[in-house]
Amino acid sequence: MGPVTSLLERKLAGKLAALEVPLALELPAGQLVGAADARVTLRLRDLSVLSNIATGQVGHVAQDHVEGRVEVEGTMRDLMQIAAQMIDEDPTRGEQGGTPRRWWGAIARRSRSRARHRPLADMHQVQFHYDVSDDFYALWLDPRRVYSCAYFREADMDVAKAQEAKLDHICRKLMLHEGERFLDIGAGWGALLLWAAEHYGVRAQGITLSKNQHAHVNRVIDERGLRGRVTMELCDYRDLPEDHPFDKIASIGMFEHVGQVLLPAYFGKIYRLLKPGGLLMNHGITAGGTRNGQLGAGMGDFIERYIFPGGELLHVSHVLKVLGEAHLEPLDLENLRPHYARTLWAWSDALESQLDRARELTDERVVRAYRLYLAGSAMSFERGWLSLFQMLAARPSGDLGDGPMRGAQSVFPFNRAYIYR
Repeated sequence: MGPVTSLLERKLAGKLAALEVPLALELPAGQLVGAADARVTLRLRDLSVLSNIATGQVGHVAQDHVEGRVEVEGTMRDLMQIAAQMIDEDPTRGEQGGTPRRWWGAIARRSRSRARHRPLADMHQVQFHYDVSDDFYALWLDPRRVYSCAYFREADMDVAKAQEAKLDHICRKLMLHEGERFLDIGAGWGALLLWAAEHYGVRAQGITLSKNQHAHVNRVIDERGLRGRVTMELCDYRDLPEDHPFDKIASIGMFEHVGQVLLPAYFGKIYRLLKPGGLLMNHGITAGGTRNGQLGAGMGDFIERYIFPGGELLHVSHVLKVLGEAHLEPLDLENLRPHYARTLWAWSDALESQLDRARELTDERVVRAYRLYLAGSAMSFERGWLSLFQMLAARPSGDLGDGPMRGAQSVFPFNRAYIYR
């Protein structure tokens, strides 16, 4: 290993020997290091990659792959099993060190959050991710293009059926009724919006910052003859008028884009958009630990750069605190973490089966980034580094304007039977 220091050699040798899935490294000069029976081989084009491997900085190795400094031979499932073992730190522990260091870290994160979530920045960040290519997403999503955690109500469901089960699960939790005004914040490719209108008879309004999604949903609205009952607008949630509040609101896989510093304003806006007694479903990814706002080992940096610029995650306990401070009453909390692991593996497997077509629809760097993002996220949900919660909340029916909730009575049923009938 000529240029590699002896310390790095020992650290690397120890890591390779401990792996449950055999790994080999092919160095730039052609020599092989590691297992002779390797199921995964990393072909290094630059020796700088070695230090990232030796120190368990798997996010930086992921960046090396996207930028062509290392090639991967092997399955994504094997690669992620290796990556999980290579990480030296617990990704859920977040900022380490004494209290002053944590304080300064928190101040820096809030300052960065404020800068990243101005309206124009949010629009560019959403379009960076969602406007890659509709056809590319269609390769690996279900036919309705539901780009959020599925609900495997029955063990033998495929992802398409599980997504339909998720849509109905949300509608049941929200107790949607014919004629109600329903808002979907960050409506994606319109699956929930259309399902709620067609199966529950609501008057549905969706908003998005993605130009591609906006155009797609409006085409589908016209194709299905839903114009007048369903609308889809290119709009920031902050700009929605509050003079005609909604009966029910859903935010599915959107609040991850809001940012920690703006979360109070986000829930405050939803409060004002809801009628007294109205229900909110906030379905989104949360951090696996109370201190980590992103994954460790550089994975957060990788996702920020290539996948979700501006994305921020908080622990569910913090989200519930802010929700309550906005005078929204939490009613029901469901953890769907294992469902998201299964969903992501389904997406990953679908993409892996059509890599040649994916490369025709977008460029090689995007394909590489999404291969690692989908499989890496699946692994992170499996291990509890990330989680997914459905949070049902209400604007209490007895409140007065923006005042306290004294004397408020929820219209929520006394048990969950209504969801599962």
